[in-house]
Amino acid sequence: MTVSRIAAIDVGNDSLKAIFGKLDAELNIPNVIAQDVEDRPIIGIEELDSQDPVSGIHIRLHSPALKENNSIYRVGSLATKSGNSTELDPGSNKSEEDQTLVMMFASLALDAARDENKEIFKRNNNVIEATYTLGTGLPLREVKEGKDVGYRSQLLGSVHQVEFLVTPKYQGLKVNIKFDEVKVYPEGFAAFINLVMDNDLNIINKELIDKRILIQDIGGLSTDVAVIKDRKVDDDKAQGFNLGVSESLDAIREEIYARHGVELDSRMDVVDIITKKNDRNHIMVKGSRTSVHDIVDRILMDLAKKQYRHLRNVWARNSQSEICYFIGGGSIVLKDYLKTLNNSLDGYNIDFFEDEKESVWMMANSYYKLISDFARKNQKVQPKVEEKTVKTK
Repeated sequence: MTVSRIAAIDVGNDSLKAIFGKLDAELNIPNVIAQDVEDRPIIGIEELDSQDPVSGIHIRLHSPALKENNSIYRVGSLATKSGNSTELDPGSNKSEEDQTLVMMFASLALDAARDENKEIFKRNNNVIEATYTLGTGLPLREVKEGKDVGYRSQLLGSVHQVEFLVTPKYQGLKVNIKFDEVKVYPEGFAAFINLVMDNDLNIINKELIDKRILIQDIGGLSTDVAVIKDRKVDDDKAQGFNLGVSESLDAIREEIYARHGVELDSRMDVVDIITKKNDRNHIMVKGSRTSVHDIVDRILMDLAKKQYRHLRNVWARNSQSEICYFIGGGSIVLKDYLKTLNNSLDGYNIDFFEDEKESVWMMANSYYKLISDFARKNQKVQPKVEEKTVKTK
């Protein structure tokens, strides 16, 4: 009998977050890729296997789902060091980009190749046969346009091979990835599940179950506003906008370079500067601690005003809403600015997650809860929740 392993993957616009198995492994990889050559130069090749594989993801991909099949990529942190790295562009559809699939396949292969999974997946020489039950998601706008159907069909029914090239510990391994099942969830609904249920699918926020809730998910390239009514997303009122934080992060990065000559490798580097606990909004310029507060404040306040305008418009059409939760990586970046605007303007009942990891990992956690429940009910795998039932009272 083929063993299928649970994978819950959020391919966010700034980074991929993934949870595997019975909560026994997770990955967080910058969503950056760069096409490369097979024999990438490396200093200290003899020390390669002592390094973390995630720091040096170098792979060849074979998949009928890819527009550019049989290509070689640097992925994540390694790609940020390349001169031709790419991040997702504003206006792009996550479901139609090779980059989304490259990130997903890379994360699955990294999990499959772990020594702890040798007893789960068959290995023949250097080839690993890995089967997954996948839970993932797409922005509400793409789901409403029906793009989830094609996205799911690309993944099912095919074998997707990841070949590790000059990657620490896994060099020479090939992973054949198959999907036993793929569930593509609208991100707003997934966020609601995460708000009200724990990992065992017990209700943890009973007071939210029957409330009318807005969930504004601010991502890198887009913003989704889900309207929750009667314990489900109101599809007619849910809205998606091509407005995220990526363009603003790029603008900050470009202005820092123009003014200070400091080149930041990726959007995640900008986020680190904005959100770090100590020396927030400061960089090192020629060894001197230098403030970039004025650059950050001007650009992010402008974005916060646009986000607040969307909140105001959606709330006007859903006047009986009781609270709006801001989630996603973008909400962490914009939290202080949105609070300032709200306090001086409309004074809506809004809330943020003080635990930044909870906010960033909300989608991956949601997909994990949903796919685990599906697997338990269909006996696809034996997830952690197998002895539990969903409690709605």
